[in-house]
Parts: sequence; structure tokens; C-alpha cells
Amino acid sequence: MKRLVVLGGSDGTISSFRAARRLGLGTICVDMRADAPGAREADEFLHLSTRDVEAVTAALRDRDDVVGLLAPGTDINLPSLVEVAGRLGLPCGLPPPALRASADKAYFREVCLRLGLGGPAYVSGSAAEVVRDAVRLTFPVIVKPVDSGSSRGITICAAPPELAAAAEAAALVSPSATVIAEELVTGEDLCGEAFLQDGKVALLGVSDRVVAPPQVVAIGHDMAPRDPALSSEVTRQLELVCAEIGYTDGPVNLDLFVTGEGIVLIEMGARIGGNGMGEALGLMYGVDTVQAAVQLAVGERPDLTPQWTRPAAVRMLRARSAGTLVSLDGLAAALALPGVADVVVTVSPGDPVVPYTECRAKLGYVLASGESPGELAAALAAVEELVRVRVDAG
Repeated sequence: MKRLVVLGGSDGTISSFRAARRLGLGTICVDMRADAPGAREADEFLHLSTRDVEAVTAALRDRDDVVGLLAPGTDINLPSLVEVAGRLGLPCGLPPPALRASADKAYFREVCLRLGLGGPAYVSGSAAEVVRDAVRLTFPVIVKPVDSGSSRGITICAAPPELAAAAEAAALVSPSATVIAEELVTGEDLCGEAFLQDGKVALLGVSDRVVAPPQVVAIGHDMAPRDPALSSEVTRQLELVCAEIGYTDGPVNLDLFVTGEGIVLIEMGARIGGNGMGEALGLMYGVDTVQAAVQLAVGERPDLTPQWTRPAAVRMLRARSAGTLVSLDGLAAALALPGVADVVVTVSPGDPVVPYTECRAKLGYVLASGESPGELAAALAAVEELVRVRVDAG
């Protein structure tokens, strides 16, 4: 059986393992965590760091059944993906500039500036260099690592005296100890998921973050057809960026703002989005976008022809108290609801859980779509009524 290697076993990889299975491929998960959610989905497990290129290459070099390599859900594993694919002669659609734009937020800003696209003024470098240079920016500024994910190490600074602590915190979670400080962009904060084919945006989904105050972390995303002018401008900018970095085919995850001056792309990753975003794009158009990414990884050309355009959504399964998970009740009933496409669970009874204050604390997610916004809202409300999280706090 031909096999796909997936770098990483986070919850963002689960859909890729399942898509590979639908295509008749065996799977190999590479992760340092033997209890990673994706490891349970794989046919084989390599207990290795995804960043240890030498060890991963050595473990795969003499296998003639490995036909592709994938790193979904996070930008962290993209450098290893490119390096290992090159050493093993496997398909890889990420040229060096596309890899750098995905893994280095400062380089992405440089690309946008070079293309004349709107964006915030910024400085980048070591923590000390950012503290020194950021005083020329207009505050407030947002400080973050250039190459870390999951919203780690991010601080909004209202004034220069706050920079030192923020820059040090960002450097601590940056693999390269490199920090970026950007003037804070305000406006409508949106997420995007797209799929390119032959250098053109074949599919685009723009979503609103759904939050549950007072928390600010998203408990879900609502993806729906947008104003044609907005979609056209996002498409224009994204195609310009991707042409500049040589990325022609594959998924793209991005963050953007709609401001009074237009669309501002904040950052991008040339990979499947995590937290159900890649699957939501597929639901919106009736295209299995995760399967399409797997096909590209093994050198096949996917069919991205839309079957429809409809609203889609993802909602996180979450605990409201810390403790040990006893059960997640009502999942089967929720999955049977009209409009509910999938329920992905990333934990098991007996696992420790914490309140949902960051995306990594989710217990899974629910994917749904509907013929209309009202139909979708009804399905989501029914899921909320059915699903119960039981936690032993003792």
C-alpha cells in the first residue's frame, strides 16, 4: 500500500489522515508526542521530532511505499516538509520564497510592501533590536514571534515602556528568537481559507471569528459568501502575493482586516488551516479540499470544481472547568442532525482538560453547513443543546 507521511499529530492533522484513508493511502504520523490526536488516526507512528530532518529522512529513506509528505494545520513543520521532500525526491509545491512567506511574518510583510499592498509599518529582529527600533512606530503596536503559531507570544503594547517584556515573551516562543512589532491594524478582523490552482484562486472562503465574551479566543468560525467586491480584492491581493513567491497550487490559510482604507492581508500559510478551517472551505463549495491537498502531496491534480456555494461553520468543543474528562455526551445525536457534516474529537475520557482560553485547549470541533444562514444557525443551536461535556474537577 502506498503511504502518506504527515508531519505532526496535532488535531489539525486528523482530517488529513482521514482524507488519505478515503483515497486508499496508508499513513505515517511523525511526532514527538505518542499521545498526539493524529497519532491515533495513523497506520504507523514515528516517535521523532518533526524538526529532526536527519532522523526523519533516515527513517523513511529506504522505504519504497512512501509517495507523499504533508504538514497541515501549522506553519511550524513546513521547513521540515520542504527539506525532507527534497532529500527523498517526493512532490513538493513550496518554493523557498513561499516557505519563507509562510514561516516568517516579517518576510510576508516585506513581500506585501514590495507589491505596494496596504499594511502596517513594522520592525523586526532580536528582542533588543525591536525594543530599540519600535519607538519610531505609532502606538499601539502588536508584538509577536515571526515564526510561531497558535497565537503564542503575542502582546499588544499601548506605549514604548511595555515593549521590553513583550519582545522577550515573543522571543522565548520563537524558534529563531526573532520578533516583529507592527502598528496595530483595526477594523473587521477576518480569517480566510483558499485553494490555488495554476496560480489562480479556485476557492475562497472568508470567515468571521465567533467569540464568547469575556474570552477573546474564537470558539468558532462562520464562513459564508461575501460581498463580491471584498472577495475580488482579497483574490487580487492573494494572487499577487502568491505569484511573487512562486506558489501556484495548494491550500492557503490567511488572516486579514477590512479597514477604512481597504483590505489588509496580515499573514498567510501555504497549508491547510487548522481548527476545521480547511474542512469548512470544502463544505462551502461541495469540494473535499483536504482530500485535494492530499492528492497534491502525492503528485496528483485534484478537481476543484464547486458544486454549490453555501454558508458553513465550525464550532469548538470545549470544557468550562479544569479536571479530568469523564465523557462527551450527545455526539452521535449531533452528528445525525441535518446540516452537521462531521464531529471531530481530539480527546478521550480520562484525559486532563482545561477551560477553553486558547485554541489548543479545545476538545474537538463540529462542522456544519446549510442551504441558508437560518438553516445553518438552527443546526448549530441544536448541537449546542445536545452536546454535554462532563468533567471531574476533583
